[in-house]
Amino acid sequence: MSYTLEQFSSDSRAALLKDPGPAGRELVRQYTEKACSDTEFVAKYLGLDASDERRVLYEDPDLHFCILAHVYRGAKNSSPHDHGPSWAIYSQAAGITEMTDWRLVEKPANGKSGKVEKVRTYNLTPGTAHLYNEGDLHSPRRVSETRLIRIEGVDLTKVKRDKYEIAA
Repeated sequence: MSYTLEQFSSDSRAALLKDPGPAGRELVRQYTEKACSDTEFVAKYLGLDASDERRVLYEDPDLHFCILAHVYRGAKNSSPHDHGPSWAIYSQAAGITEMTDWRLVEKPANGKSGKVEKVRTYNLTPGTAHLYNEGDLHSPRRVSETRLIRIEGVDLTKVKRDKYEIAA
């Protein structure tokens, strides 16, 4: 039987109600992998007819976390970033996303970007998910079409986020 959005959101909500910190988020990461490994779930929310770069599938009315479907057509690179006061989980459903983790070497100040140094690079492949807690700096790179589920601790379109650049 397929993993439904209703089960996924309910499982995630229960985990975050029990523990809103890293342990609860780790359970949500595991549920996100389950969703991205379920062929029926992926076909329904990230199938060939899905085309939105950002589509909110679920937003919790009390905890405010969001489950999003992302479809990126073609290559796309992102600058190093965090999620401001929030956390996020990226889970690959199709394609490969190359992720790079960064270390802060200079905090953003007076309207200037912070500076970061590369820590490691790894691939998110279909069925894998990664949790980024508050302050975790990372950047995705996609060389071709990708489809993924992302969980945001809060709707990131409504939060201020600092800018970062790679230290020389």
